[in-house]
This record gives sequence, structure tokens and C-alpha cells, in this order.
Amino acid sequence: MEFILHSAEETEEFGAILFKTLPEKSLVFLLGDLGAGKTTLVRGFMRKAGHKGTVKSPTYNIVEEYKINQRLFFHFDLYRLVDPEELEWIGIDDYLQETSICFIEWPSNGEGYLAEPNIIISLEVIAEGRKITIEKMEESLKSKILLEKQ
Repeated sequence: MEFILHSAEETEEFGAILFKTLPEKSLVFLLGDLGAGKTTLVRGFMRKAGHKGTVKSPTYNIVEEYKINQRLFFHFDLYRLVDPEELEWIGIDDYLQETSICFIEWPSNGEGYLAEPNIIISLEVIAEGRKITIEKMEESLKSKILLEKQ
């Protein structure tokens, strides 16, 4: 499943669609080079969830936590992780056991310490803007996204 997005605004709109379609407990891996739009997608999701503040990449903090309308959301950026074992030190299992939606950028840096994702989304910069490819997702969620995208 692929989508071409022509602007940062369209990338945020795709994040808003994810908010409408993902179950309240989901693990989402976000793949893509630096500047591909991973945090922009999360920003659109968080804004649709009702977050009014800044949504920034948690590159230095590793994780940003959001509690919005009694729901939990976590945004991880594992880019600066030196050793996947660091995830155990920050209590990754505790985060992943919560009824929450967890977005993880650079999941390959946490290999061996992360659960199997519910959805894998790749973002790629192309001449027209961004290409989003959904690599893994339940069929029922694909249908919901297609309906929302129309």
C-alpha cells in the first residue's frame, strides 16, 4: 500500500488518518532517512489526538510521552542509541505493555528488544514530495485508511 504526499501538510494529514484508524494499543515502526517526514507524520497524529503543544523528534530524550484525553501516546527516536540494551535500562517493556500507541523511529537500532510491530510505515523523499509505504498492517486497518484517504 503506497501513497504519494506532496507536502508536509499532506504528511500531517496522513498522521491524522492514522489517529482515526489505529487501535488504542498499537506499535508502529517508522522507517526512513533523516528528513523523510517521520516526525511530521507523528505531529499530524498528535494534533488530531488533541495535542496543542510542540511535537518534536525525541532524538536526545529517546522518548516523548503524551497524555491526551486519558489516552497515552509514546514517540521514540532510537537514532542515537549506541546499544539496543539501553532500551532495557529505560524500561521499554513498561512502555510497550501500556494501552497506548507507540511510534518508534529507527527501530533497527533496538533490534532484539522490541516487540513485533502492528504496522510498519516507510517514508521516502521523492521528486514529488514523500512516498509512504505501509509494509505491514492488518487488512481491516488498510480498508479504514483507504476510506479515510478518499
